[in-house]
Amino acid sequence: MIILDIEASGTNYQKHSIVSIGALDFDNPTNQFYDECRIWDGAHIDEGALAVNGFTEEELRDPSKKTEAEITKAFIAWAQELSDWTIVGQNPSFDRDFLNAATTRAHIDFPFAYRTIDTHTLAYMHMVNHGVEPPFDQQRHRTALDLDAVLNYTGIPEEPHPHNALTGALSHGEVASRLLYDRGLLPDFEQYPIPWTVRKKH
Repeated sequence: MIILDIEASGTNYQKHSIVSIGALDFDNPTNQFYDECRIWDGAHIDEGALAVNGFTEEELRDPSKKTEAEITKAFIAWAQELSDWTIVGQNPSFDRDFLNAATTRAHIDFPFAYRTIDTHTLAYMHMVNHGVEPPFDQQRHRTALDLDAVLNYTGIPEEPHPHNALTGALSHGEVASRLLYDRGLLPDFEQYPIPWTVRKKH
């Protein structure tokens, strides 16, 4: 599986651009991908997105950076060396749709499946199966199980800010491994015990 995290200049894949891609191979987590690019000509920039990803508008328009098409092609070339191309992440439809739009703009084929694996769903199901009530936003009438809540549930500290695509992918991969197999994935997180396995020992 491909653990994927994309940072973008906003949330609308039709008018915003990819600005960085972070990924790792779930079967071989030392095999990682990270690259950054400038936005495509005419792409919009959302100030809220800059607050999340830490890039400046000048960095996103830097002509010395690779194009969105170049890093998209590089990512696909990296991914095609893997045996399982299933995309995994927190709200992975966001990442999939940005990739799909980028391939359309670059006039290249999109090789990935529509179906993805969402760590939000994995965490929600894990909570229900373990008798834990998932957090709920009463005002918005929806689940409140955001990325930080999922990280906390699995025993991992919240991601540092600003958000980095590779750091995000590493976190998603560790979360998926803990929720699916009750085991860690990366040495970066070894110091943080898996809460429900600790409880079983007591």
